[in-house]
Amino acid sequence: MGTFVKFWGTRGSIPTPASWTRVYGGNTSCVEVRFDDTVFICDAGSGIRALGKDLLARKPGPDELHLLLTHTHWDHIQGFPFFPPAYVPKTRIRIYGPSEGDDSRYQLLSGQMSSDYFPVSFGELGAKITSDFLPDGRKEIDGVQVRSFPLNHPGGCCGYSFEKNGAKIVYATDNELPIQPGEKFPDPRHEGKLRAVPAALVEAARGADLLITDAQYDEAQYQSKRGWGHSSCFSATDFALRAEARQLALFHHDPESTDRELDAKVASCQKRAARRGSTLVVFAAREGVELKF
Repeated sequence: MGTFVKFWGTRGSIPTPASWTRVYGGNTSCVEVRFDDTVFICDAGSGIRALGKDLLARKPGPDELHLLLTHTHWDHIQGFPFFPPAYVPKTRIRIYGPSEGDDSRYQLLSGQMSSDYFPVSFGELGAKITSDFLPDGRKEIDGVQVRSFPLNHPGGCCGYSFEKNGAKIVYATDNELPIQPGEKFPDPRHEGKLRAVPAALVEAARGADLLITDAQYDEAQYQSKRGWGHSSCFSATDFALRAEARQLALFHHDPESTDRELDAKVASCQKRAARRGSTLVVFAAREGVELKF
């Protein structure tokens, strides 16, 4: 019993199984957030396959699962057809829309399993899969306060916060924090002021025990990737500092980033936080790692 977070897929854009991604993993986005016996699944990238196998091996395993998708770009839904619990009749899977009556995520998730794309149709899955939603962007589920909030990404995207018994987990990936006029960029010496972050976004993450957020690029990479819908790791660090989060998990690793490059990114972000006198814990999300709160 308690609050747990486990990373099952941490990579962005496309799965990258390779010798140089062994440490942080090559599967695309999937994070398990568990409060006692209630399991929330954030995104259904290729990492959801291993999560599904693990869920079926648990004794006892959960009969109901809550799936929340940030958006339906391919790297966030591609694993669902390979999610073993979806084939088990006793399993109930609720797919949530971020607002009242929004079943678009359910429709698009099922659409990728049409015969043009996959040999098993959505209707042939054994589990009971239903569409649900968060009225006004929020809902209490088994005592957990779940909220959605908008993010800055092409085609639209949303993040989620989970709160219960004083623990707060925030999942906010695929979000671009643009560099504003007058802000120091690049900032290799960490001499600039904290970069601007939308006030509503800061409030959504305020006081998080863990902020999992998009930090796909380092400062050099972001120079040529503005407008692509992902953030510089320094901007992500400033976001966590403004929100007074306790821990920051850099997430949605670039498919071209090696384990060594991610190590260097973490060290640089840790230095940035320390230069501002913060006790923020910064690390890169790593496949297979579980945290307890």
